[in-house]
Amino acid sequence: MTVNRKVMRVLASAATAAALVGTVAACGGGAADAAKDCEFAIGSMGALTGDNAGLGTVMRDGAKTAVELYNKENPDAKVCLVEADSEGTETKAPGVAKNLAKQENVLGVVGPGFSGESHAALPIFEEAGLPIISGSATDPSLSEKGWKTFHRTLGNDATQGPAAAAYIKDVLDPKSVFVIDDNSPYGKGLADEVRKALGDVVKGDAQVEAKQTDFGAVVTAVASEKPDVVFFGGYYAEGGPLADQLKKGGVEATFVGADGLKDENFITAAGDAAEGVILTCPCIPGEQAEGDFAAQFEEIIGEAPGTYGAEAFDAANVFLDGIKDGVKTREAMLEYIKSYDKPGASKNVKFTETGESQDVVVWAYKVENGVIVPAQQIELGS
Repeated sequence: MTVNRKVMRVLASAATAAALVGTVAACGGGAADAAKDCEFAIGSMGALTGDNAGLGTVMRDGAKTAVELYNKENPDAKVCLVEADSEGTETKAPGVAKNLAKQENVLGVVGPGFSGESHAALPIFEEAGLPIISGSATDPSLSEKGWKTFHRTLGNDATQGPAAAAYIKDVLDPKSVFVIDDNSPYGKGLADEVRKALGDVVKGDAQVEAKQTDFGAVVTAVASEKPDVVFFGGYYAEGGPLADQLKKGGVEATFVGADGLKDENFITAAGDAAEGVILTCPCIPGEQAEGDFAAQFEEIIGEAPGTYGAEAFDAANVFLDGIKDGVKTREAMLEYIKSYDKPGASKNVKFTETGESQDVVVWAYKVENGVIVPAQQIELGS
């Protein structure tokens, strides 16, 4: 049933992309040009198609749930959701960002979804004064560029990396760890944090590239080291086949990944190798969300919330609360975000001066019987 739901969602995303290339919009479920009929709109930017669409569509659906609930409560002042498909890539992101920025009634953007596309898009949003709140981009350096428009509703990899390392040391207690990354701003940044936190226990190191399919050389290197744990920093498009090939190559180490793998597509790609895999994420399990979020998401979207659904929902609600409180310009929205301090579905939502979330949680998940289930919340160091 879980796989069927995923297939249905991917097919729906592909159909949408084919019918509406570029940016689409909906106002209470309206037509593609409905944004023109709304006084105000918010954007949702991320991978709706492409290799990692499984992650991007959940983020979009979190924002969609917030907008639909808002519009039901405010039928005379509907807000449009502009869905922007970046495919999660640095090459597509600038054009998508420019398209959103030129739509003057867009007062904020939920996203970008991934760190690499965020680096490419944020200079454009900064120039346009268009505030963004990502519920998923975790590269620590995103908040170190001096961008006034950047915010996120989750912890960055400077917290997730050490948390993953702590879980590896305290729960798995390995004598040796082999670390691999996908050379992306997200994957390498996260893996570097894990390398630093684990120190001398890291006995091997390797790097792969986006869209790589043959991991023979890496498998040989890992097999020769015979580590107890393999940590991979990257996305499921590469992580799934890598885990599969490692198992087929005789590697018996526990495979540990992070939020870029926390999607049913990883299980599909990894096959039998997915069983027992550990995944960390600065995101809460959907069933742990506050209030009625999980039930509302499932009613509107048709399935339980996945990775970063709650965090994207919280990001969208910041903008919606601003609009409800009378915010009418991007400049006013930026000021509104600075003082925002309200309980959300995933955590209390409040930002530091650099746009970081003041409340941070990291969970460990495990693949059991072909399903990603919560294992435990990881205690963060002081």
